Amino acid sequence: MTDHFLVCGLGSLGQHCVYALKQFAVSITAIEQIEPRQWEIPHLPSCLTDLILGDCRDAETLQAAKIDQCRAILIVTSNERINAETAVAARSLSPHVRLVIRSGQDNLNQLLGEHLGNFIAFEPTELSADAFALAALGTETQGLFYLKTGDETEQQLFRVIKRRIEATDQWCDQRTLQDLNTQKRKVLAYQSFSSSQLTNLFYNWHPEQVLKAGDIVVYVQREDFLTSDSFLVDHSPQERKPLPKKLTVSFIQDECQKLYRNVLKLPVRRVALICGGIVISLIVIGTIILWLSTPNTTLLSSFYATVILLLGGYADLFGDLEASDQIQWWLQLFSLTLTIAGTALVGVLYALVTEALLSSKFELSQRRPPLPEEDHIIIIGIRRVGKRVAKLLLDLKQSLLGIPLNPEFDHNFLPEMPILFGNLKESLQQANLQGAKSVIVGTEDEMLNLEISLTIHRINPDCQLVIRTFEQRLSENLSQLLPKAVVLCAYSVVAEAFAGAAFGENIIKLFRLNQQTVLVTEYKVEEMDTLNGLLLADVAYGYNVVPILHQKEGHSVKFMPADDICLSVRDRLVVLATKEGLKKVELGELDISGKIWQVKLESARTDEALFEAGNTLVRVTGCSLNEAREIMNHLPTTAPFLMYHHQAKRLIRELKKIQVQGIIINQ
Repeated sequence: MTDHFLVCGLGSLGQHCVYALKQFAVSITAIEQIEPRQWEIPHLPSCLTDLILGDCRDAETLQAAKIDQCRAILIVTSNERINAETAVAARSLSPHVRLVIRSGQDNLNQLLGEHLGNFIAFEPTELSADAFALAALGTETQGLFYLKTGDETEQQLFRVIKRRIEATDQWCDQRTLQDLNTQKRKVLAYQSFSSSQLTNLFYNWHPEQVLKAGDIVVYVQREDFLTSDSFLVDHSPQERKPLPKKLTVSFIQDECQKLYRNVLKLPVRRVALICGGIVISLIVIGTIILWLSTPNTTLLSSFYATVILLLGGYADLFGDLEASDQIQWWLQLFSLTLTIAGTALVGVLYALVTEALLSSKFELSQRRPPLPEEDHIIIIGIRRVGKRVAKLLLDLKQSLLGIPLNPEFDHNFLPEMPILFGNLKESLQQANLQGAKSVIVGTEDEMLNLEISLTIHRINPDCQLVIRTFEQRLSENLSQLLPKAVVLCAYSVVAEAFAGAAFGENIIKLFRLNQQTVLVTEYKVEEMDTLNGLLLADVAYGYNVVPILHQKEGHSVKFMPADDICLSVRDRLVVLATKEGLKKVELGELDISGKIWQVKLESARTDEALFEAGNTLVRVTGCSLNEAREIMNHLPTTAPFLMYHHQAKRLIRELKKIQVQGIIINQ
């Protein structure tokens, strides 16, 4: 029962789950009602031990798939009702099988977890939304996640940062990579200024490497509090606030275009503007004509008379027949024309006012803000993933613009975000693409995503493109076509979380780093666990994971724990790991190929230093106290145990603090 898994549903997510599980070298059986006509992942059928055709809710089908021999069952059909029914049926047949289901019903998931046990549910859109949002930010922040520190209400924010070292940086020529590792920070990857790409995750960097201008360092950092959102802003020179624009011809043209877009393109405002222009023109013309043609009349009196005529006051001025006979016929005709025109224009004005009042009375959603002009993020396609991404980015105080494309879009959704409705071509023309920081192309149609992406790239090649795909082959080809774009295969990203959860781990969050998916994974150490009894140094360097939280039962949590902690039963451990790291932990494949370093102990200045050095050896290497005392009594000597490079370097630093000299040597 350690290497057999069952996948129910071979849609896009199901196929990617099979592929992700196969990386762990396990046996996989799948259930599907009809055999897929086309496989999204080439040669995927060869990854399956068996394919059962039938309804995964039926007991006979589950028994045919040998559910009693399965370690876990991944229920990932596109129908959440079927997923819930299958989970109940599977639990009735196998009381101990691990249940991993696809479901976004939070309340139902909680109830099922309480009654079924050994159960976890994921909503793919929530898992992938973070990756899309962070890719669109275009800042140094690569990942954000919270970890529980005590009860359900206490959480600690962690941030994954990719930082380029500038010549004016306080770290430049002053700090080594090992200096960056503190109780609040751990280095994940490093790229020197002369290298074209980051080193592989996580420990392929030299601890004593001094940071130079142009170097790139990636680290995870614990945030104490958030007093501002400044950490989400890229402070590179191109992001500085532009200087005020001068009054030039081009500036006036730009302002006129903005006026046209904001006023003239809206029918109601266009009618109001035209009517207002006509009224002003008639007032000016009427005032001048009455003033010139009527003796002993002031300019102000002519103005008042013109206004009265426009408001329908012809009878007030020419109601007396005897007086009207003394006025020239053409002037009376002109005055009558003013009254007729004014009556028509007032009618239009009343209609516009009535429409505005009715709209404000019956419109339940508040008015959306104006379209942003620059440094904004455009989200094209606002369905499940798009809505989740929009909420995340608004929480991060980002300027957004949404283009839904779906006619059934809820007009009350996120009223604080400006929205462009209608034709895609016209929407892109109004979206201020030239000033956009990034664009998320996340519709449900891959070909439409491709078309939109190429169109945007032609308009603004410097814009950060984040493209959603569903097939791995298209993702790879699109990455070659648009090398600067971030192409995310949604199901490929979340499938690794489903696969990791199938082995019993709690996948808290995931993010993308160096073209890899990094999983924030929580372990609860059990008696027969591959982690039980290991030093964190062995866990970190042997399994290639990064421990960021450790907690013994009944004790407070330790962030960025030291390598010398020894794990025991019921310990809680949270690590950053790739799927390869999870596989090593699951199979207990501790990599000892890097354990080739020894420490030669040369001298100790005092007897007290000699005593403390023995304790340091026990703490850092895990050797017995008697063995450590024996070693320190025969200086100079070489410690007989092998260590990883980072572990040996740490031992040298710890010994130096207590005035014991030593050097690191290769075996």
